Parts: sequence; structure tokens; C-alpha cells
Amino acid sequence: MSSETRAGARLCPNCRRLISVNAKECIHCGWKNYGLSGLSAGFDKVIRSLGGLIPVLIGFNVLLYLISLLLDLSSVFSVRGFFSLLSPSGSALYRLGMTGAVPLAQGQWWTLFTAIYLHGGILHIFFNMIWLRNIGYAVEDFFGLSRAFIIFTVAGVAGFLASDLLQVPFTVGASGSIFGLLGALIFYGRHRGGTFGEALMRQVGSWALMAFVFGFIFPGVNNWAHAGGFAGGYLCAQLLKYQEIAPERTAHRIAALALGLITLAGFVLSLIPLV
Repeated sequence: MSSETRAGARLCPNCRRLISVNAKECIHCGWKNYGLSGLSAGFDKVIRSLGGLIPVLIGFNVLLYLISLLLDLSSVFSVRGFFSLLSPSGSALYRLGMTGAVPLAQGQWWTLFTAIYLHGGILHIFFNMIWLRNIGYAVEDFFGLSRAFIIFTVAGVAGFLASDLLQVPFTVGASGSIFGLLGALIFYGRHRGGTFGEALMRQVGSWALMAFVFGFIFPGVNNWAHAGGFAGGYLCAQLLKYQEIAPERTAHRIAALALGLITLAGFVLSLIPLV
């Protein structure tokens, strides 16, 4: 019995070099078309088919914001001030995975991941998504999809961990992750150097400074999460490198997939008491 084969070539999902469409293993880098390697490549392909990382992150944040409102509709019409406009209730955010010193003391470690996608009001999510849209594409372009997601997640966790350890009782939001993206861009500009790198570092540095200043002006801002996220993003970018000097590898895609699965599992753990 003969098996059917196809003619032609395709790009290896790991090293992006040409291999046979029938190859089970890349002759250049050793990538294997099964197990976590194949699964992580499939995850990468799905994200790209949905428009890329940034639209997916924005969509997931908006979805979780709408769910948080629907969990307690009475809070939607309870306006306590301009900054509380269309704010989910504290109980709704807690049920979805709000983090802070209190949830961590209760053993809810997964909230370090889930709280990244929760927001305290319409203005909170609006400004965070504007920032994510404005700088996220550059990070994805310079570092690659998987590494950009790793930086986003690790920076968010680092920011929350810093604020939680400093006894901020409850907190939510993607701003720590966004500061991490700013930190990654500053690392990129500083390490790359040249006219472009120096111009990028000055531009992004001014944005980061402005964002830090606004954090001290507006009420209820978790500045510890901003600082922790910025440091986490910078260090993560330094460890992972960027596309020009080290193209993305299977290990990056597997790590990104693992962080995504941990985040989704975190929401499941948060929602179990509701079932």
C-alpha cells in the first residue's frame, strides 16, 4: 500500500527556512511536526489568522470587561464619579480573578495572570487599549508574536507581584503589561543603537515618563504595578532578544502557549465557585 505524498515546499515554523511539505522534521533546525512543537506552531497560526497578537489581546480584554459588567448589572448604573463610569462591581472582578495582597494571601496565585485582562471602568480599559494599540504592534514586529506575548504576560505578572508584595489589597488592569512593552521598546532602542535606535529610545522614553507622571496625577492608579511591569518587560526583552539578532524559536512559541494556557486555566479556577 502506498501513502499519498504532496510535492512542494513550505517554511519551517521554527527557523522560517524552506523544507518539504511532507517533512516531519526540519533538516535545518530539528523542529518536529508533532507534540508541543506542532501545537505551538498551530497556536501561532491561529493568532495570526485572527489578525495578530494585538487585536486578539484587545478583543480578549474587551470581552472580559463586558462579562464583568454582566455579572453585576446593578453596578453599571451606580455612578460614583467620573472615573467610576461604567465600572464593574468589586465582587464581579473578584469572581473573575482580581489580584492583590488579599487574593494572594488566600492562595489565588493565578490571579497574577487573570487580573491583567480585567478593568475597573470604561476609562480604564479605553486608555489601556489605546496604549496597547499604539505600542503593541511595534513590539510584535521587533520581537515576534510569541516573544511579544511572553513580555506582555511576564511584565503584567511582575507588576502585580510587586504591588501585591507591597500590600496593595486589590488591583486589576493591563497597565503593568503595557509598561512592560514600553520597557521592551526602550531595551530594543538602546541595544540596537544607531539613529533609529536612539530616536526610538527618546520617543518611547518620553512616553514612559509621561505615563508615569499621569499615574501620580490620577486617583486610584497602581504605580507599583507600573514600575514592576516596566522592569519586568525590560529584563524579559533583554533575556529573549529580538528578531534581528535571534529569530523566534520553538521554545519561544511553547513558552507563549504555556502562558496562554495558564491564563485560561486561571479564569477556570476563578469561575469554579460560580458553577
